[in-house]
Amino acid sequence: MAFPLPVVDFNDENLKPGSEAWHSACDVVRTALEYHGGYIARYQIDEELRNSVVSAMDQLFELPLETRKQETSDKPLHSYFGQIPFIPLYESVGIDDPLTISGCQKFEHIMWPQGNDRFRESVIEYAKLLAEFERVTKRMVSESYGVDMKHCDSIIKSTNYLLRCFKYRVPQTGEGNMGIHSHTDTSFTSVMHQLNNINGLEIKLKNGEWYNVDASPSFIVVMAGDAFKCWSNGRIRACEHRVTMNAKKIRYSMRLSSYCSEMMQIPKELVDEKHPLGYKPFDHYGYLRFFDKEKILEPNSRLKAYCGV
Repeated sequence: MAFPLPVVDFNDENLKPGSEAWHSACDVVRTALEYHGGYIARYQIDEELRNSVVSAMDQLFELPLETRKQETSDKPLHSYFGQIPFIPLYESVGIDDPLTISGCQKFEHIMWPQGNDRFRESVIEYAKLLAEFERVTKRMVSESYGVDMKHCDSIIKSTNYLLRCFKYRVPQTGEGNMGIHSHTDTSFTSVMHQLNNINGLEIKLKNGEWYNVDASPSFIVVMAGDAFKCWSNGRIRACEHRVTMNAKKIRYSMRLSSYCSEMMQIPKELVDEKHPLGYKPFDHYGYLRFFDKEKILEPNSRLKAYCGV
């Protein structure tokens, strides 16, 4: 079966750095991000882990609304979103620094002052798994472009993560099925997994068509955010996506977003006569504050307004 959005099989034993399969996959990933802003990573996630995370989401979204709405981070756009009139089906909670015990414990103790060890253990294992696809994507793209890997390693080392837990409820009588409107993410990358096998994620392809990503448990969707477009000097397309709800039961999904904790520079290898420097050095959290204040929804306009040359 052919997929409009390229699929890279990370279960393939031949896909090892330096191999022919690896070099080919690097070019596939880079090209997919340039054309569509994303690709699908096929990987068999342990069923027990996936079930434990679904159970964790049930526990989280069963908490009282006033509990879920608490601030979980002092970083901009990192806490609760929901109860928004024009997207009534949508609700999400952010877990800052989810790859560390301290980060997960901080969130856990805000939501469950008495503690919830099982939630913490499931989330940190799951977040670490998704982070591997974020890091390997940076390495593959850097290698395909011929960027010095020291630069890539520096970007990876300076990365902060946010795990956002999404719930989309079933539309009630008279409500539309729009879960969340078309947008690009303000992150460097977004690693998305449709957790409980319910479709809804749609990606806008380069030709303008909307592609409904199958909610296979083995499909992990890696999408470029605004910062990846900036880093690539405009070569990579920030992925435009949306969610529609046609299911008859609650839909859960998870997104691991990456952010640069240090000032980001465009690699010198990506600036030439054909691609003159398009962006100034990029302060990622400054960009989030700018977006939160200015509310510029069109991604190209807001990126240019913030750091365009």
